[in-house]
Amino acid sequence: MSTSSATAGAPSKAKVAVAVAVGNFMEWFDFAVYGFFAVIIGQLFFPPDTSEFVAILSSLAVFAVGFFMRPLGGFILGPIGDKYGRRVALAISILAMGIATTIIGLLPTYATVGIFAPILLVLCRCIQGLSAGGEWTGSAAYLIESTPTAHRGKFGSVISATAALATIAGSLFALFLNNTLAEEDLLSWGWRVPFLMAAPLALIGLYIRMRLGETPVYKAVTDKHEVEKSPILRSFKENWRPILLTVAIAAVQGTGFYYLATFIVNYLMTTVGIERPTALAMSATGLTVYMILCPIAGALSDRFGRRRLNIIGTIGYVILPIPVFMLMSGGSFAPVVFGMILLTMTQALVSVTTVVMLVELFPAANRSSASAIGFNFALAFIAGPASYIGTWLAGATGNPVSPAWYLVVLALIALPFIWKWLPETAGRDITSEYQADRGDVLGVDLGHLEDHVGTAKTTPTAEQR
Repeated sequence: MSTSSATAGAPSKAKVAVAVAVGNFMEWFDFAVYGFFAVIIGQLFFPPDTSEFVAILSSLAVFAVGFFMRPLGGFILGPIGDKYGRRVALAISILAMGIATTIIGLLPTYATVGIFAPILLVLCRCIQGLSAGGEWTGSAAYLIESTPTAHRGKFGSVISATAALATIAGSLFALFLNNTLAEEDLLSWGWRVPFLMAAPLALIGLYIRMRLGETPVYKAVTDKHEVEKSPILRSFKENWRPILLTVAIAAVQGTGFYYLATFIVNYLMTTVGIERPTALAMSATGLTVYMILCPIAGALSDRFGRRRLNIIGTIGYVILPIPVFMLMSGGSFAPVVFGMILLTMTQALVSVTTVVMLVELFPAANRSSASAIGFNFALAFIAGPASYIGTWLAGATGNPVSPAWYLVVLALIALPFIWKWLPETAGRDITSEYQADRGDVLGVDLGHLEDHVGTAKTTPTAEQR
């Protein structure tokens, strides 16, 4: 089926972008709020005789537990997206996240139920992780499959930007609570408020998503009776090379994002010694710049390709983290924010290109499953523990620059694989199964794909324009 015919009858691009943005905002607001209240949660859900350092490590360990559940979420929601539709998977993910986050806001603390408090907290984080395991890749598939070829990067940036906006909103709301509530009120009930907000947000997001139709690409798959009965099995059999590439790019992207979104604010409080309101304001400022940079990075990837920008961003994570953490360790507002801005420039490049390549690297019939496998493996075992590892490095070494090492080493490991094997995917026809037949998506003939992209860009179709 041609791009033009597949697009016929599809919902407007603006409607799709808004629906994905609203749901994605809700998902990541809920997920990020935990990170901003990690210090308080550590105090309330673990034994009172625990030191502050151990309490924050325990809380961040629970934060990482949610990531370890992401691969399972991908194994569940990915095939649902391939077999029953992208919209169905997105509806399930937002509903599960809303329920789990609301329950966290109602949980009794350690002082009330003892050891059951952290156990219940872990269970809720597991459900959050299952939900998040399908949200990012599901949103990417739905949005990119509904977008003209020449503008996938620009529209794909909506996912990265709304994740940042959700994190900003979470930090500003946390800042508001810190400035308006007494410390005892914040500890007793104030921290629960953002978690309880998940209930109405989930209902709004679910309503908006259920009003959407399916993507043109998924309709094309169903019309041609190409819906996979076992998309996971096919993914491992035919798409193992792009899955491994997804692990590499997602590891850098995910670790960078969670450093910016949740780790740095706790680092500024516990390691640098900055007061909570000031640390939250610094974090919100840096993330605002990142949000603004995302659509710029998306437009650049449409113009110059995904591969080049992703490599530049990965190199940035080799060069910048150590000087950035040297700037932030001083604790002054301007150097901290400037350091965060340097990281956001790098993060925007890797984040937006990763979002689009989660779709462009894989054939349509098993796209949700295959992309979810690689992406969630990387976030579960590499990016998820990043906040814990960064905090442990700072505490164990006594060196406030040491958390940068994790970012640098990770980028150094990923860079050779990305440089050698990552293909240029801009311009690919994602409405057909030609990739699986030709083999270039499997890594067999990656060297000539950039020539193919250049030809596609010089003669754009009416739909691409």
